[in-house]
Amino acid sequence: MKRPEMISALEARGSQQWDICVIGGGATGLGVAVDAASRGFSTILLEQYDFSKGTSSRATKLVHGGVRYLQQGNVKLVTEALHERGILRQNAPHLVKDQSFIVPNYKWWEGPYYGIGLKVYDWMAGSLGLGKSRLLSREETLQLAPTLDTEGLRGGVLYHDGQFDDARLAIHLAQTAAEQGAVVLNYCKVEELLKTNGAVSGVRARDLIGGSEWPIHAKVVINATGVFTDSILRMDDAAHEPIIAPSQGVHLMLDKDFLPGEAAILVPHTDDGRVLFAVPWHDKIIIGTTDTPVTKIDIEPRALPEEIDFILQQIGRYLRRAPGPGDIRSIFAGLRPLVKSSSRKTAELARDHLIVVSESGLVTVTGGKWTTYRRMAEDTVNTAISRGKLADRPCVTATLRIHGAMPVNFDDPQHYHGTDAAKIRALAAERPEWSGKLHPRLPYWKAEMIWAVREELCMTVEDALSRRTRSLLLDAQAAIECAEPVAAMMASELGRDREWQMEQVAAFKKIAEGYLAPARITS
Repeated sequence: MKRPEMISALEARGSQQWDICVIGGGATGLGVAVDAASRGFSTILLEQYDFSKGTSSRATKLVHGGVRYLQQGNVKLVTEALHERGILRQNAPHLVKDQSFIVPNYKWWEGPYYGIGLKVYDWMAGSLGLGKSRLLSREETLQLAPTLDTEGLRGGVLYHDGQFDDARLAIHLAQTAAEQGAVVLNYCKVEELLKTNGAVSGVRARDLIGGSEWPIHAKVVINATGVFTDSILRMDDAAHEPIIAPSQGVHLMLDKDFLPGEAAILVPHTDDGRVLFAVPWHDKIIIGTTDTPVTKIDIEPRALPEEIDFILQQIGRYLRRAPGPGDIRSIFAGLRPLVKSSSRKTAELARDHLIVVSESGLVTVTGGKWTTYRRMAEDTVNTAISRGKLADRPCVTATLRIHGAMPVNFDDPQHYHGTDAAKIRALAAERPEWSGKLHPRLPYWKAEMIWAVREELCMTVEDALSRRTRSLLLDAQAAIECAEPVAAMMASELGRDREWQMEQVAAFKKIAEGYLAPARITS
């Protein structure tokens, strides 16, 4: 997947009409592109930043039905999500793994209450379940999670859900779409919706790297821009009333010694009525999340001090050694595109997806979550077909293997590359200087940077350290320290000069400062 080839394919089409133009390169947009292209529709996807730059790379890294949604009685969402969890694990076995969770019990009623609830969760998963839940004694609970606070601990409930790497799945979906014949472009901004007799008939797009502009004509234009949904809808209708109520979710990254072992922890009820997760991921621990209503939509949202304090306070009640600000390796925040309702609390707003067709014919899909991205995409393309401008062709993504799919050993630090891992190892063997690690505290090889530039449309240092690798999320200071050598490697591959390297490093450091814990910020 090379950017010049994508641009050549776009320009070779000239004024010829595409079947589908997708705006947005997050989970939903990429899913739509894969679905549409695999049905045989000519498809182009345009993303103004990088693939999964926004919400889609800032999740809790879980492929799950949603225990909290079951508590809320949203049986439809949970059933659908559990089914999709099973499909995704089959189609991307290199990215989705079984993750065991423990719900620690400190009150007499918690064991039977959560035990019964999680048996229902098992039953709803059916044949696509990942394992059966069971009650744990106090001793068994501490054997699996030895750093839990022992005072008052009665036991626990063990259950299973899925875990994945969100940004890596996004990149592999982009590659899958390209393999199915789609054109996918990052750093390509939609400046205007084109209309014919009042109906949306395409877009005017600008390449933010090369500067070219193109009119792109399409039978159907799909708005899959997440928290930016309303901005595209305003392009269509200046009087549009917003439908998105953005909510900020914050996660903290800690060293693994706060929760050694393979089991994750689910805190079933925080002070604000949410659940809190502490989950092993890439040899670190992710703790989150929050649910803070926000009015400003920013591509790089920043965690509020009170959100950081809240997470530390809540998890500190359950761990023998409570983490402090100085223990945080990285902080990342994302904005959820929740669909507005009359409710005042964003924790209660719908995670179900919404598909709307405007009077102009613009198709908008929003809401939802990573786990159900495939079903959202299927529903969206079906909606486009129902408008009568596309042939009725069946969806095939339930059995379509995602790029890189193969059985892997999840203990292998490069498992998330799947079938590409052997090619990356060959690169490392080709040049000794590419075989070393990026940084002593990070699990990535230099060869992965070369591969990302050559095959994964990696255009900036931030792309490389935030989404092609997850360096920025795992250890923000380590990512800052390797920004200069990464810029040099990328410049050599892209034919860029020293000035470009300096601009890239400066831009990355400015972003990365927002991921540092206050105690770790240096001048």
